[in-house]
Amino acid sequence: MAERQKINREDVEMVFDSPYIRVADLQYAPGRHYYDATRRTTDDLTATKSDEEFRTMLPDAVSCIVVLDTPGEEPKLLLSYEFRYPAGQFLLSVPAGLIDKEDRAKKNPLLTTALREIKEETGLETAAGDVVFTVNSLLFSSPGMTDESNALVCVVLHSADLSALSQEGAVGSELFDGFVLLTREDAMEALRKGRDARGNFYSIYTWAALMFFVSDMWKETDTFHS
Repeated sequence: MAERQKINREDVEMVFDSPYIRVADLQYAPGRHYYDATRRTTDDLTATKSDEEFRTMLPDAVSCIVVLDTPGEEPKLLLSYEFRYPAGQFLLSVPAGLIDKEDRAKKNPLLTTALREIKEETGLETAAGDVVFTVNSLLFSSPGMTDESNALVCVVLHSADLSALSQEGAVGSELFDGFVLLTREDAMEALRKGRDARGNFYSIYTWAALMFFVSDMWKETDTFHS
C-alpha cells in the first residue's frame, strides 16, 4: 500500500475565511499547493488528521432517507424541492442539515441531527414503533475539491400524520417548494432518467436515497448499526 501524502497543520494557510465556508491552501510539498473548500477550522481540517482521527471524526452534516411505511399502503420515499444557491435551482432533495454544536454533545449526534432536521424541514416526528438508524456515518461529497461530508441516516415512519407536513420550519437562507412522495416505481423512473419530474438534475445524496429505497435496503435494519 502506498504511503499517503502527509499534510501538516503548520503547512496550511487559510486564504479565505467566513462564518459559512473557508478556503484552505494545503501546501503538501515545497511550492506545491492544493486548495480545499471547507466548513472546518484550521485545527479541524480533514487533510491534517491522523489516521485514527480520520476514522473517528464526525461529518459536517446529516442527510436523511425518510420512508413512509404505513400499514396497508405502498411505501413511499419523502423528498422535497429545496433551492440550492450554487445550482441556482430548486433541486429534489432529502431533509438535511449541519450538525450543530448542541448536537455534537449528544450521545448520538447523527441521529439527533437527523430527527431535528426532519422536524424542521417536514414537520414530522417519530413515534413508537418507528425505526431510525445510521446507513453510513460519513460520505464525502466531492473530495477532489472539498472535505465536506455528510452522514446518511434512514428514518422509517409507520404512522406519520401527513397533515402535519410543513416547510414552515425553514431557517436562514433555506427556501422550499413543496414535497414529493415517491413510490418505488416513481423512484425507479427518477433513477432511469437521472432527472426529477421537473426535468432537473439532483444531488448525489438524493441519488443515494433513491437507490436505498428501491433496493429495499431500508427494510434490512439488522444490517445497519445506529
